[in-house]
Amino acid sequence: MNKLDGKVALVSGSGRGIGRCIALKLASEGARIVVNDLDEEPAQETLELLRSTGAEAVNCTGSVVEPGFAERFVATAVDTWGVPDIIVNNAGYTWDNVIQKMTDEQFQAVLDVHLTAPFRILRAAAGPIREAAKREKAEDREIFRKIVNISSTSGVFGNAGQANYSSAKAAIVGLTRAMSREWGRYKVNVNAVAFGLVHTRLTQALDTDAASIDIEGHEIPVGVQRAVLEAAGSRMSLGRGGTAEEAAGAVYLLCIPESNYITGQLLLCDGGR
Repeated sequence: MNKLDGKVALVSGSGRGIGRCIALKLASEGARIVVNDLDEEPAQETLELLRSTGAEAVNCTGSVVEPGFAERFVATAVDTWGVPDIIVNNAGYTWDNVIQKMTDEQFQAVLDVHLTAPFRILRAAAGPIREAAKREKAEDREIFRKIVNISSTSGVFGNAGQANYSSAKAAIVGLTRAMSREWGRYKVNVNAVAFGLVHTRLTQALDTDAASIDIEGHEIPVGVQRAVLEAAGSRMSLGRGGTAEEAAGAVYLLCIPESNYITGQLLLCDGGR
C-alpha cells in the first residue's frame, strides 16, 4: 500500500518547477492528480509525465486568478474522482521592484495570485469537503484531508524589492491558521510551507539566457542576480539552495497520514537559513 492510494490531489501551478515535482511526488505514493498551469503546453507535459508512470491525472489549465477558475478547478476533481483529499496552493510568480517604483497594479497582481486565488480555491472546496466530512462522521469513519499553502521566507523575514510578494506570503500564513481553526472539525489539516532559495527557472542567475513570463500581457523578467544567489547559498546551514524535488518533499510530509495531528503550522524548508 502506498501512503496516498486513491487520494485526490489538486496542485496549482504544477506545469513546471516545484509544482511539477509536488505532483510527481504525490502521484508516486498513489494520489490522483489534477494538474494546473497558466499555459497549456507545460500542463500537458506534466500530465503525460504523470500518466507515463501509471498515475491517474487530468488537466485544468488556466490562470488561478480568473473569475470562476476556483470553482472549475474543484469541479474537475469532484466530477472525475470525487471530493478532494489534498489541495496544494502552489501557483505564483514574483514581480519585483522597490516600493517607490512599484505600481498599484504590480502590488495587487502579486497579492491576487498568492493570496486571493488560494482563498477562492479553498472557498470553492468548502461545500464538498463539509458534506463529505458530515457523511463520514455519520458512518463513524475518520478521514483526514490536507491543505498545504505555499509561503516563502520572504514572508517570514522580508526581502528588499518584494513588498508585494513578502506581504502576500506573510498573509497566506494568516489564512492557513484561520482555516486550520475553521476546518479542524472536518478533520482537515491546514498547514503552510515556506521555501527559501529553491533552484528553478524563477531563481536562475540573471546573466544566463534571459527569461520572462507573460502575465496578462506583461512580460515579467525572472531570475536573481548571481551575486545574490551565491550570497544566499552561503548563508544556508547546508551551504546551498534547494532543489525542486527537496521542496516537494516538504509538502509531501504534510500530506501523509503521519501528519494527521499537525495543523495550523508553518514549516520552513530553507536549508537552515
